[in-house]
Amino acid sequence: MRRQTAPDGPSRRGPAGVLPLWRARRKTMSGGLQPGTVLWLRRYSFFFAVVALATLALILSFASHAAWTWVFAAMMPFVAIGLFDAFQTRHSLLRNYPLIGSMRWLFEALRPYLRQYIVEGDEEGRPYPRMDRSLVYARAKQEEDRQPFGTELNAYSSEYEWMTHSLAPMPVAEEPFRVTVGGPQCAKPYSASVLNISAMSFGSLGRNAIEALNLGAKTGGFYHDTGEGGLSPYHRTYGGDIVWELGSGYFGCRNRDGSFSPERFAEKAADDQVKMVEIKLSQGAKPGHGGVLPAAKVTPEIAEIRGIALGEDCISPSRHPAFNSPVQLMEFVAKLRELSGGKPVGFKLCVGHPSETFAIVKAMLKTGIRPDFIVVDGSEGGTGAAPRELADHVGMPLREGLVLMRNALVGAGLRGEVKLAASGKVTSGFSMAANMAIGADWCNAARAFMFSLGCVQSLRCHTGLCPTGVATNDPHLQRGLVVEDKAERVANFQRHTVHALAELVAAAGLSHPSELLPHHLWHRVSPIEVRPLDKLYPFLAPFALVEAPEETPYGAEWRAADAESFTPRMDVGPLRAA
Repeated sequence: MRRQTAPDGPSRRGPAGVLPLWRARRKTMSGGLQPGTVLWLRRYSFFFAVVALATLALILSFASHAAWTWVFAAMMPFVAIGLFDAFQTRHSLLRNYPLIGSMRWLFEALRPYLRQYIVEGDEEGRPYPRMDRSLVYARAKQEEDRQPFGTELNAYSSEYEWMTHSLAPMPVAEEPFRVTVGGPQCAKPYSASVLNISAMSFGSLGRNAIEALNLGAKTGGFYHDTGEGGLSPYHRTYGGDIVWELGSGYFGCRNRDGSFSPERFAEKAADDQVKMVEIKLSQGAKPGHGGVLPAAKVTPEIAEIRGIALGEDCISPSRHPAFNSPVQLMEFVAKLRELSGGKPVGFKLCVGHPSETFAIVKAMLKTGIRPDFIVVDGSEGGTGAAPRELADHVGMPLREGLVLMRNALVGAGLRGEVKLAASGKVTSGFSMAANMAIGADWCNAARAFMFSLGCVQSLRCHTGLCPTGVATNDPHLQRGLVVEDKAERVANFQRHTVHALAELVAAAGLSHPSELLPHHLWHRVSPIEVRPLDKLYPFLAPFALVEAPEETPYGAEWRAADAESFTPRMDVGPLRAA
């Protein structure tokens, strides 16, 4: 049936009605102005209003009262910004919406601060939620860290974890827990605290931050890892225990061509302040990634500390030139131990291919050489700057990496000879206890100690403009960080956190963190299901990989691992289709 049209024209819904309606609208728009003109006026209306107000203020300043001169002066910067926006060629948004587009840039710049201080809740915020940061601040300042009215966590969320407790708890240990590092091949074992300062280089942190950390370590009786940037004078100022980290650049002990210098290493490792040596194989925040410090940023001070040429790019290779296989890695460990006079030597890594981890363990068995310790760095670890893809999606998180390394050592029968440490978002006694239940002997923390120095998680580490003077070498910004005051806070945070760990251990009916086991830690899988960690992860029995690898979840990776090469003997898993 044909649609009936109105006597005065075609239907508004029919195709024939489109053109007349468009024409009618066009005639009624702003007195007959073209649509493009109307849109242009709308885009520029805010800017025109500011110009009009400035013009009016100028007229009134002559006609009525001089106070209008101040209004005119206040408006002129906005007029200038609008003119700049309208004629610049880089940003289309500013060009189309002068002045008001700049306001978007302003609010975008303020967004992180408004979110952190006004919007985000206590359990929000990344990488560290506010409640974690607040706990560190309170303990560093020796303020009240107890919580009223019960937990604020959702005990039925899938991320909730807890420790089981005993009906016969033990007395809380009065003496801080210590761990002896150094096996039979080590002549100078070291007694380490269970919580220490993780690797942060001078250059990434300023001199005041380095000195405050080391003085705090000296006061509290724990160690300070230098990071791969070298052993600087600021690490030595106050005499705190040092773990010297050697990265692939061998800063401070390198030849002119960047190769390792045994003579320079032996000279510096002989310092009594250097208690252990740590080879950095990879870093959790950017595993498999080297680095370049541009020549323009190589100051005379950095050049002297790192042993590099002034005016040239400072290269950190993605892999070590001193060794090319797991066996050679073990030989390098033995060499460093000999050159250091028998001090403990180990290595740090973010776990990657499981076959490479097993290859390192096979090299220990083949050579008879044992590292004194291994530090597992989780992919959630921090850095001054890293490519987003590497920071977000490369490397094994701490828990899975720690389980794999623990199983590799236990399954090969080596766990009793090699100490194991964990690094990655350690802020509380519970985070330490969780790592130790999996198998860690001690924990390291970096960003938590930065919070104790006053870091506010402004996420400006890569710019050199850290507002609290921590991650910057700007002398004006560093002035805000008073070494003696912040060193006390560093020691306070470490002491109170270790005491919190002691309370957890006692509540579990244990005497030492080394007695914690996977079944002490429970994880909620769903709102109606919970499991202890030994039911979520595989935990191998001693010598399982040596005696019956096929009965473990790692049979294929163990077969592929080669002590003579980091490259596996065979492909693991299904092959790519032809």
